[in-house]
Amino acid sequence: MKILTRYLLKEFLVPLFYCMTGFLSIYVLFDLFGSFSRMLEARLPIGVAARYFCGYISPYYHYIVPAALMLATLYTMWRLCRHSEIIAMRASGVSLITIVKPLLAVSILMASSVVYVNEVYMPETVHWASLMKNCYFDRTKFSRGDNIVFRNAAEGRTWNIDKMLDDSANVLQNVRVTVDRPGNGPRLMSIEAKCARFLDGEWWFFDSSVQHYDANGQEIATPTPEADALKVRCFGHFAETPTDFMMQNRPWKFNSIRERLRYLETHSNLDELSRKECLYDIFSQIMSPLACLLITLIAIPAGIATGRQSVFKGIIGALSMYFAFYGVVIAFMVIAKNGWCNPILGAVLPFVLFLAVGIRAFIRQR
Repeated sequence: MKILTRYLLKEFLVPLFYCMTGFLSIYVLFDLFGSFSRMLEARLPIGVAARYFCGYISPYYHYIVPAALMLATLYTMWRLCRHSEIIAMRASGVSLITIVKPLLAVSILMASSVVYVNEVYMPETVHWASLMKNCYFDRTKFSRGDNIVFRNAAEGRTWNIDKMLDDSANVLQNVRVTVDRPGNGPRLMSIEAKCARFLDGEWWFFDSSVQHYDANGQEIATPTPEADALKVRCFGHFAETPTDFMMQNRPWKFNSIRERLRYLETHSNLDELSRKECLYDIFSQIMSPLACLLITLIAIPAGIATGRQSVFKGIIGALSMYFAFYGVVIAFMVIAKNGWCNPILGAVLPFVLFLAVGIRAFIRQR
């Protein structure tokens, strides 16, 4: 790594660390005011409390990171311009792209962390944190999920689950499955089991009983008595996964892109407007990490302006662009979710517009 690159990284990572720490601390303190006394009463271990706050913060992480990158970029570029370091670098033949390359590289890494949090960490942890808060941090009353109803409209199956016995929904207690005839016809059969386990990609029912029905919905004798008499039975053709039940048991906004696509696949009976809303949310979540790179690109020329012209003008300009960007995102969200434009276009267009603005401002500073 070149000496110049190491120097620029040091100048940028220190304020970025302080900005990230400050924003995260604000969110933690905000929740701590209402939760601290309950945590003390429950004698919550430090590790569990840390996991709770990480889960609480995770839905806001994709907003915190761009804000921290913007402030850190403004401060870094202001310092470099204030001490005429950019002028010295340019006079030595170093291009502006080379100077800002470390900042853009860090923003890409931070965008990758947003992807990880949104797709891997948040869905499970935020649900766990909300359950902990609902039971007032009393782990003896903690329940992973009760009374879950899941409808797989694509395959005509309805699951009623009394309780999940583990964090991954691989073990279910008191399960009732109703299977309809093809084409959303009358009931074909119903299955009850004291326990269901998801093993090697298949559902195994324990202490199960099966009831068959005719085309009029009347109970009939089982056509497969030997199979139905088994107390442990595999239903390998059931395509539902534990993730489906976990997703059903938590708010839509906390699901990953993969889970949302799975939701559209299993809920073929959604009306057109609901499907458009789901599509917008999916593509909005795909685009959200790009805000890290976009905000950094906009903040670089604004930070240079603080050194060349005035601090006030640069900061106000960067903040205006930051709030304008999210204002346009919200406006297009309303337009897309009301069906006034294509949901994919509504999710992508704000990023394209502000990317063009950021590139134009960067070229002018060159």
